[in-house]
Amino acid sequence: MAKGKIPVRKCTGCGEMMPKKEMVRVILTPEGSIELDLTGKKNGRGAYICRSRECLEKALKTHGLERSLKAAIPEEIAKQLMAEI
Repeated sequence: MAKGKIPVRKCTGCGEMMPKKEMVRVILTPEGSIELDLTGKKNGRGAYICRSRECLEKALKTHGLERSLKAAIPEEIAKQLMAEI
């Protein structure tokens, strides 16, 4: 039997394509808050980041995360994301 396709996503920090399950999803909820989605099933617009602090720092510095989510990321949310990763 043939195996199904493995979904891949692009990291907003380093730009590398990786399997979806190996990445962390950051979402913009319908209420407008930004949070980490470790399950990958929460409702909202999502952006993916590698599980490394360097990728998150690069995504915040180059505004890749803001472009993907189409929303500005407040400083306190950025600090919270850094602490959680």
